[in-house]
Amino acid sequence: MRSADNKLLVVGFRTGRMGNRLVLFANVIGFAAEHGYRVVNVAFHSYAHLFVNTRRDIYCRYPVARPRSLFDVIPGVAPAIRKTRIFYQFIRRASEWNDRFPILGKSVFTLREIPGQTIFLDTPEVQSRMADAKVVFVHGWRIRAPESVRRHADLIREYFRPIAEYEQAARQAVERLRQKADVVVGVHIRLGDNWKWKGGQCYFPVSRYVTWMHELAEQFPDNKVAFLVCSDEPRHEQEFPGLAVGFGPDSPVGDLYALAQCDCIFGPISTYSQWASFYGNKPLLNLYLSDDRVERGKFSVSYLEEIP
Repeated sequence: MRSADNKLLVVGFRTGRMGNRLVLFANVIGFAAEHGYRVVNVAFHSYAHLFVNTRRDIYCRYPVARPRSLFDVIPGVAPAIRKTRIFYQFIRRASEWNDRFPILGKSVFTLREIPGQTIFLDTPEVQSRMADAKVVFVHGWRIRAPESVRRHADLIREYFRPIAEYEQAARQAVERLRQKADVVVGVHIRLGDNWKWKGGQCYFPVSRYVTWMHELAEQFPDNKVAFLVCSDEPRHEQEFPGLAVGFGPDSPVGDLYALAQCDCIFGPISTYSQWASFYGNKPLLNLYLSDDRVERGKFSVSYLEEIP
């Protein structure tokens, strides 16, 4: 659908690491695709070089822009801009100042998150608030467009295709397991910062993951099951007795896209595993507590709505 006003959505807030930024960016793109809007997201600069459609565009635009900007053509300029974060700092400040002092009237609007509340872009209420604006700063983390993401899932997946180096490494990691298994399950083991998040509620020792893996393998009685383990710390086969395991390519984006190629995925609730589920269109089970059970019937594809 092409909008008559050709609105520009500018992401004005950077949050978390790769999983968070992918999820927010994807929700904004889904909404833009639904209404024929454009998107600029320089808050994605830290990870732009990892993806085919953002590595050569200093503005990280949707739809993909042709031709390239002058900043991208002159050697060394784009990397310097990304490193200094000067574009992002300018846009963030502009977003904040416009929210406080809307001197440009209705033509520029800041859609700013209210702490503790989720803004759903798909709702008529939110759309009416930005109806007269030509430029909308999207400022916050809890901003979602679940219906638009569902309708434009394939378009979003295509936009976020990783560069060949990581795509190939992810594919090879899973193919090695498929040579000896009928079912490959992705396991996201997150330990590094989970001990302090939500009071350690989602911090599970490796031994707990091993128990879950055995529980799930027993639910495939007629299949050989292998597990692709992706962790934020080095892991060894000896930690997974009695299980067929392999490991991801050992890079954040390689592991992420390897998980996306598994038949199903489980791990503590995280935007990282949500993205793997969404991109690969594979069912996911989020774990919240140590006594949760891993059951095949509880898995479902993520459409990037749930907020950890």
